[in-house]
Amino acid sequence: MIDDPTNDLTEHRSPRRAALLLFALILLVLPAALAHSAPASKQGESATPPPGTSSPLIRAAAHKPPVIQKRIPFGKKRRREMAGYSKRHYGKREWRLKNPKVIVQHYSVTPTIAALYNTFRTDQPDPEFNEPPNVCAHFGVARSGKIFQFVSLDNRCRHTVGLNQTSIGIEHVGYSDHEVLSNPKQMRGSLKLTRWLRCRFDIRIRNVIGHNESLSSPYHREKVEAMKNVTHGDFKHSSMNRYRKQLRGTGRCKRLQRLVVSPV
Repeated sequence: MIDDPTNDLTEHRSPRRAALLLFALILLVLPAALAHSAPASKQGESATPPPGTSSPLIRAAAHKPPVIQKRIPFGKKRRREMAGYSKRHYGKREWRLKNPKVIVQHYSVTPTIAALYNTFRTDQPDPEFNEPPNVCAHFGVARSGKIFQFVSLDNRCRHTVGLNQTSIGIEHVGYSDHEVLSNPKQMRGSLKLTRWLRCRFDIRIRNVIGHNESLSSPYHREKVEAMKNVTHGDFKHSSMNRYRKQLRGTGRCKRLQRLVVSPV
């Protein structure tokens, strides 16, 4: 006959054994009870970061629009040339784009995205100053409003004299400010892209500028004397006032608190 543990507990249990069982039960229940009763974190606060992570960082968030990848070749040679350009013009050898502070709007003076891509694709000295590397921008917005990415946001691009070290460049297919601003589809794509970028990098709306406004940017730097006053005519101040007004209308960036995991 097999012993029935229920009978053993209820009929033959000694006081000492009962006390031990009660103590064991308390040990099992107590941790869960304490966890349940602990005060919850305030909304928006994050827990202490685990080992291998950094402190919580406040970041801005916005929905990323669909982006079609159409990357130009940007290999070691072009990166080396970009680092040399940065040394000559900004005083430090660097090809990486870190913590951009400005977004610069351009129009492409090309009929299509394909033509714009071909302008950037080959690496030779630029046609204006005859200096390597070739010009480029990070993004292009087609007349249809579709967004194309040409270059990684980790890379500097030559699109605006005096600001390439700290700016993201956006080209718009077209031949004038008016043409771009009057195209609802293209403007919707442009505003979605710009909002996502400025929220991602915490860039203020006043630092979303047109190429023609480059000389007035507080981030403008240029060591080459002959180029200190060089700018272009695309997206003048009056045009950008219209653009920035529409950008404000897309809403504020949502503030998020998150843990940023250190690279492995």
